[in-house]
Amino acid sequence: MTDLRAPLPPTGDDPADRATPVPGDAGAIDRPTDVAPVTTRRRRAPHPAWIVAGVGFVALLGAAAFRSVPSVLIDPLHAEFGWSHATISAAVSLNMLLYGVISPFAAALMDRFGIRRVVCSALVLIAAGSGLTVFMTEAWQLVATWGLLVGVGVGSMSMPFVATITGRWFVRSRGLVTGVLTAAGATGQLVFLPLVSMLAHEHGWRLPSVLVAGVALAVVPLVWLFVRDYPSDVGVRAYGAPEGSDAGTRVAVDGGAGRALRVLASAARRPGFWLLAGGFAVCGASTNGLVGTHFVTAAHDHGMPPTTAAGLLALVGIFDVAGTIASGWLSDRVDPRYLLLGYYSLRGLSLLILPSLLGPHTQPSMWVFVVFYGLDWIATVPPTVLLCRELFGADGPIAFGWVFAAHQVGAAIAATGAGLIRDLQGSYDLAWYLAGALCGLAALMSMLVRRPRASAVDGLVRA
Repeated sequence: MTDLRAPLPPTGDDPADRATPVPGDAGAIDRPTDVAPVTTRRRRAPHPAWIVAGVGFVALLGAAAFRSVPSVLIDPLHAEFGWSHATISAAVSLNMLLYGVISPFAAALMDRFGIRRVVCSALVLIAAGSGLTVFMTEAWQLVATWGLLVGVGVGSMSMPFVATITGRWFVRSRGLVTGVLTAAGATGQLVFLPLVSMLAHEHGWRLPSVLVAGVALAVVPLVWLFVRDYPSDVGVRAYGAPEGSDAGTRVAVDGGAGRALRVLASAARRPGFWLLAGGFAVCGASTNGLVGTHFVTAAHDHGMPPTTAAGLLALVGIFDVAGTIASGWLSDRVDPRYLLLGYYSLRGLSLLILPSLLGPHTQPSMWVFVVFYGLDWIATVPPTVLLCRELFGADGPIAFGWVFAAHQVGAAIAATGAGLIRDLQGSYDLAWYLAGALCGLAALMSMLVRRPRASAVDGLVRA
């Protein structure tokens, strides 16, 4: 009789997939007939790109938390040292400025010295800047630690770090991965900011500083062990790269930080760079600069309790995670210019109606604004990264670093300008209207960007 427990005939050349001979057949090996044969199946290991992206997510998560900590320590530092809020805010401002300006140089250094060296050095700088604050006695030391050291550290792991990882390691799903890594920034603030605030309130500001230093140092071995600079370093192609593509292959790059200036000089000759930088400056002005800085105060002007307004702003961050990941997914399937057109247009419309929504109580219309604005908060990043990659090729991450610097400049101008409008007119209404109009201009600039008509991008031809 036929042994029904025998495996199916082999389907490949792997010996583990071949059927065990049935007793009684020619060449069969005698064994008990009541023992079922064992078939060994191979499991596919994940592509190394996903491991690199996972470690990058953890590093970006921490960087976002580290960058947001100084804002929580303003009141405790003022209470202990008597420093003015303006003096303490100077360190925070330097931190924010370096977060944007250092980005293109960090991207160039990643090309020159490798991702691992730059990111690990940045984490050590963050640990040093945060840890040394426990010994400070003068205000300039706060500027040197939280402002300079931590600012350079987090700036080295900002958005160009995302562009470098996705540009080298991914061809397929690049937009989605860009969205996920970008969302790590919002997630880091959501996860760590309440914890840091609680620790500072109950145990003083020194414990959060030591905690940040410890977390930064703990991430260093993770980055050093699992992050590689190029897929070719581990003998693979970039994820999704077709046969014969050189995507993910190590290339020799010279120049270091000086290359960042050369890329700027080259990119500045192309209209697409200025269109993207102008649009991203409006993005920074309408998010971090205006809403992120002044929303709580503006809501309080209309009678809303500051705690309620701060809770609404936290909800914006929660929806930001979903919106950014969805934007990354869409960027793989839709012309990035059309996405930017939609994002900027709808954001501008929401800002124009915001003054009519502010009041002492949270109305359903305000909840709609919070959900919508959160989904749109940094959804502009994935399509902008992809456009920089298309326009500038291997220099895309550095070019995006300069575009991101424009984002931070726009945020700084809006933060100061909106405060000036509030002082002169007694309300923020004009600031909301101007930001709404600028978003319309950003939408127009995005559509004027000319994509390469037929260019080879990572082995794929885009029409």
